[in-house]
Amino acid sequence: NYLTYFEIGRAELMRDLGFPYSAFESDGYSLVVTEANAKYHSNVGYDTLITVKTKISDLRLVRVSFKYEIVDEQYGLLVSGYTVHACINSDSKPMRIPPELRKIMEENLKS
Repeated sequence: NYLTYFEIGRAELMRDLGFPYSAFESDGYSLVVTEANAKYHSNVGYDTLITVKTKISDLRLVRVSFKYEIVDEQYGLLVSGYTVHACINSDSKPMRIPPELRKIMEENLKS
């Protein structure tokens, strides 16, 4: 399932940015998926070593979008897609993305 690869790529990006998903939950908020899209370009065969490229593509007050490319050296782009997430608090109510996270996301968005 390509969305699982997207999830792994997103989790790794957030960990690299210093905000693993476990930190979200301990701080009382989470990023829930509100929209997902995957476009198939070529087959991902068994035993294919792939790379999941993930970056932040849009940032709003409550929402953030991630863009993904699943690639391999031999065939190039295999799958592309995006997900949109809403930031919610522990009561499942929408909330603004916390300032410290927003700052790091803005820096990634520019790169």
